[in-house]
Amino acid sequence: MASKTPISRSTAVPSRPSAIVEVGKKILSELEAGDFSQEDIFAVHLALEEAFINAIKHGNKMKPEKEVKVDYSVGSDKVEIFMTDEGNGFDPNSIPDPRSGENLYKTEGRGLLLINSYMDVVEFNEQGNRVHMVRYKEKPRLAATASQSQA
Repeated sequence: MASKTPISRSTAVPSRPSAIVEVGKKILSELEAGDFSQEDIFAVHLALEEAFINAIKHGNKMKPEKEVKVDYSVGSDKVEIFMTDEGNGFDPNSIPDPRSGENLYKTEGRGLLLINSYMDVVEFNEQGNRVHMVRYKEKPRLAATASQSQA
């Protein structure tokens, strides 16, 4: 079976919560057209919204004159999204785990937890104002699992 050329797009939208709707519709329709599962589509939708809210709230400080850049690629095997805000960035390791006792009732960190839970790859640039997210159609096998099955 021949591999389909990935569809790549780039757009910049204002820092308003409603601005993600059109971008989200485009990405999700590409996933549907690419025969991604409903589970994959749900995961990408959730991660996309959480990352966007973080970008406008924490990165761009809710300033509508600032923009969030969204670059994405949908291929036959994965969807890859880069989201960049105009903020100063942050250290993702400094965000407390919202599942820990003293953090259970704090609102911070839940979005990152969800993004990390639903995407297969989550990376930030050094500045901390750009997130790279990947969701694979078929999950990559762990090296340990692969070596065990060959034994």
